[in-house]
Amino acid sequence: MTEPLDMDNFFIGADEEHVKREKSKSKELRESQWWKNLRGQGVCHYCKKRFPPKELTMDHVVPIVRGGRSVKSNIVAACKECNSQKKYLLPVEWKEYLDRLSKPQQPGTENPTRG
Repeated sequence: MTEPLDMDNFFIGADEEHVKREKSKSKELRESQWWKNLRGQGVCHYCKKRFPPKELTMDHVVPIVRGGRSVKSNIVAACKECNSQKKYLLPVEWKEYLDRLSKPQQPGTENPTRG
């Protein structure tokens, strides 16, 4: 079984001031009519499934901790499961993750600790 990657060792996070400033901006955006309309569509940006609007969360496509900004072009509505799985992955990393999940497992690569 493959161990999950510890992404903290793979990137240098944004500075504390950037994170604080962008989180404040995202808090303001949550109160905006723009966000309410986006969430009101009831569709997760990632899995495309429908959800009651209250079950969708705000996700930064490029995460704040990776230098992303709290602007409309970087924010999407996501279900809690997709948002939790994506964490702080960049779009290309998220795509690679989804591609790995969708690949059929090769014979002989099942969990080697089971026997």
